[in-house]
Amino acid sequence: VLRSLGIPTRVITNFNSAHDSNINLSIDKYIDISGKTLHLTEDSVWNFHVWNESWFIRRDLGSFYDGWQVLDATPQERSKGIYRCGPASTRAIKEGDVNLDYDSSFVFAAVNADYVTWIHYSNKRKERIYSDTRKIGKFISTKAVGTNSRVDVTANYKYPEGK
Repeated sequence: VLRSLGIPTRVITNFNSAHDSNINLSIDKYIDISGKTLHLTEDSVWNFHVWNESWFIRRDLGSFYDGWQVLDATPQERSKGIYRCGPASTRAIKEGDVNLDYDSSFVFAAVNADYVTWIHYSNKRKERIYSDTRKIGKFISTKAVGTNSRVDVTANYKYPEGK
C-alpha cells in the first residue's frame, strides 16, 4: 500500500531475531542446577523475522529521526493495548532511544538484546552464568534493487559490538 502511495518501502529480514516479551532488553533463559530448561519466561529467539521499512519525515519526533521507519505487520506483542508495531525510527533503534513512542524498545530488543542464561535455584535465587551480546540481530538484510542480491543493512540498526 505504501509503495502505491509513492512512499519508498522495502522488506527487511532480521536473522536471530529476539522476541523480548517483557521489554527488559534481554532474552532470558532459565535452567535448573541439572541444566534442564525452565519455562519461566515467554522470551524467545526466532531464526528470522521480517518487517517493512518506509521512508518518513518525523515531525512528531524531530528531524533527527527522519529516514527509514520500521513497520511490522505481524507484531508479537500489544502496544498500548493493540497488536501493532511502528513506525519506529531506525535511527532511534541504532542510538538506543528506547523510550520513544512507536515500539522502538521492542524493535531495539529484536536486533540488539543480550542473550542471558540464568541458573534458577530452588530457593528462588537466580545466578547469571552466561551472556552473549553478539547472538541477536545477525545479517539484517534487504533485497538489492534490480538484482536478487542481499544488501546488509545491519549498520542502520546497531553499532558494531564493543564500539
